[in-house]
Amino acid sequence: MFSKFTSILQHAVEALAPSLPLQEDFVYHWKAITHYYIETSDDKAPVTDTNIPSHLEQMLDVLTQEESERESGETGPCMEYLLHHKILETLYTLGKADCPPGMKQQVLSFYTKLLGRIRQPLLPHINVHRPVQKLIRLCGEVLAAPTENEEIQFLCTVCAKLKQDPYLVNFFLENKAKRGDDKDADVESLKEEMSSPDTGQQVHASADQDGPTANTSSPAHVGGASVLPGNSSSNYNLVSSLLNLTKSPDGRIVVKACEGLMLLASLPEDAAAQSLTESTALCELLTRRLTSFYQALPQSMDPLDIDTVESVNWGLDVYNLKEDAAAFTGKRALISFLSWLDYCDQLIKEAQKTAASVLARAVRDHFFVPVMEPQLMQTSEVGILTSTALLNRIIRQVTSEALLQETLYFLLGEEVGPETPTSVGHSPLRHRLIGHCDHLSDEISVTTLRLFEQLLQKPCQHVLQNLVLRNLEERSYTECRQPDERDEREHMENGQPHDAIDLEEDPLFSDLSPDTRLSSPDWLNCSPPQSTEHSKHDGKTEVHKIVNSFLCLVPDEAKSSYQVEGTGYDTYLRDAHRQFRDYCGICQRWNWPGSAKPIEKCDLDKPFFEGHFLKVLFDRMGRILDQPYDVNLQVTSVLSRLALLPHPHLHEYLLDPYINLAPGCRSLFSVIVRVVGDLMLRIHRVPDFNPKLLLVRKRLLGLEPEVLSVDHVTLLEGVIVLEEFCKELAAIAFVKYHASVPASP
Repeated sequence: MFSKFTSILQHAVEALAPSLPLQEDFVYHWKAITHYYIETSDDKAPVTDTNIPSHLEQMLDVLTQEESERESGETGPCMEYLLHHKILETLYTLGKADCPPGMKQQVLSFYTKLLGRIRQPLLPHINVHRPVQKLIRLCGEVLAAPTENEEIQFLCTVCAKLKQDPYLVNFFLENKAKRGDDKDADVESLKEEMSSPDTGQQVHASADQDGPTANTSSPAHVGGASVLPGNSSSNYNLVSSLLNLTKSPDGRIVVKACEGLMLLASLPEDAAAQSLTESTALCELLTRRLTSFYQALPQSMDPLDIDTVESVNWGLDVYNLKEDAAAFTGKRALISFLSWLDYCDQLIKEAQKTAASVLARAVRDHFFVPVMEPQLMQTSEVGILTSTALLNRIIRQVTSEALLQETLYFLLGEEVGPETPTSVGHSPLRHRLIGHCDHLSDEISVTTLRLFEQLLQKPCQHVLQNLVLRNLEERSYTECRQPDERDEREHMENGQPHDAIDLEEDPLFSDLSPDTRLSSPDWLNCSPPQSTEHSKHDGKTEVHKIVNSFLCLVPDEAKSSYQVEGTGYDTYLRDAHRQFRDYCGICQRWNWPGSAKPIEKCDLDKPFFEGHFLKVLFDRMGRILDQPYDVNLQVTSVLSRLALLPHPHLHEYLLDPYINLAPGCRSLFSVIVRVVGDLMLRIHRVPDFNPKLLLVRKRLLGLEPEVLSVDHVTLLEGVIVLEEFCKELAAIAFVKYHASVPASP
């Protein structure tokens, strides 16, 4: 009570007294603090019962006022006094001893406000960064400490200062071997020092003090210990303290600590990046927490539930246990896992390049391989389904280039050379996942096909090279023939198919600007090669042949789309145009060739193997008439995404009906031809085939109720998917051609 009265009386006296020069005012407040320690024998009273907080605030106000009255960058006498008298060192010692109780909070707050309010760079001063470094070590020592709030504010302020001037981070990389100069004074020795007379005037530099020209340090020399780039034996206490605070039970503290770590990871200094990944437990934090969140998930989860959880951003997920439990079991655990995954992804995305690679590799080696791989390799159908759906969600969420690359290496391996039938098992996980596309369980097949469709949408060349392109490089699927040996596989009447669609001047593409066209269109015009018989045909005539080859594959008696409004060819053209444009934007940076490798430079004697992935897709496509509707939709969806890619060999292999296939080889067109041949034999075995086909189509579109059962539903649904897929391939072929044609002058 008496101390509060004294404080009020002091403020009244200060208000009535004439204003002192700033330096005298500053020294007065500092002396008031030191006198407390000299005169007070009872240090059990809390600091809030003393005048110390008020004096500290007044000192900050004086320093702020002094800076505002001076030119930018000029150090005033008050700041010189603070630096030369090592006031921050003294405050650190008092804060460490927490004398009087609560002093640590006051010191942390003073440091935070000083660094935040003063615009001139303070951290280069040895009498600033040295005590700041010492105070950093005190943060995070005790979980749920009463000073946690002040600790995280202080640490984040330091991180923000380092983000502004990244080179300053070298002050905070300590050599583990040299810490002898960091011995701290105790409170008793400080009392003796405080009792010595002080005039308040600026002292001259001595052997162990900083003079006016020596009050800053070089980042290469910190605390008497050299910090060399690449010195992995350095302590990075700022990171360690933040890591400790990520274990706080207070979620707000955890989020702030994670933000601080992200700031430090983004610093461009090589020495800091190396110390971050080699001398701290950051990698362990990321992977251990990912593991614990993943292992907290239920063993069985519906893929649809996993898919329906909205996009999760770390630090922003709101807990609503009742709502989460009502949705599906495990939703809260899934959100927690995805939230931490998002943090890992964003941290790696922001991190310095070397640090990003190391952190991403750590996630691969210490989470994906030991935790996820056993789940994906198991034989339990429920486990396979859940782990594959989770993997799909992970792939969808990852945006960091480094983490995406390591994730893909984990799934597919790093091989880019041609596959052989005997080498497909060299990467066991890749082999297992591709095999699951043709699993006995249709649900597992659909879920795994969705995973691969997600992979194909990622902006990573390795996916396409590993799954498909490496097997097409030598074009050994073709057989070199002379023009007069060319087989005519066109069903033509007077030079055109009997039900050909006129594609000239299609209005859907009249608004295409030159910017939307590809700069290297040669590969689109090379197929089919012109024979002497068709020497007068231009590129448009040739693309008519290709388009109509696909449109005419399904015989008229097996078609039903023309009988239902809104199921025409135009919709596929619009979708194909949009998707192809998006793919071109992604693939442009990969420097794919503009035309196919010249046949004379190809090794055609090399046995062709389509690769495990295409083999499974073609096998599935060949059974389209006998598979469930959902499986067929997913198979054709993956194949159409491959067909959209602007690579000359992939285009030739998937979209050229006139390719001269080598003996024993198959292409997408040849697979469909065999399916159509099988269909022609089976149509006549189904009574009332056409009415039933139309009824099934209308049911799939929701135009007819499912009142009466229809036999041969699987076959009829397969026919409908086949017809739609051929229309989609025709649209893709046309869009690719149209996008490659130079704009008319």
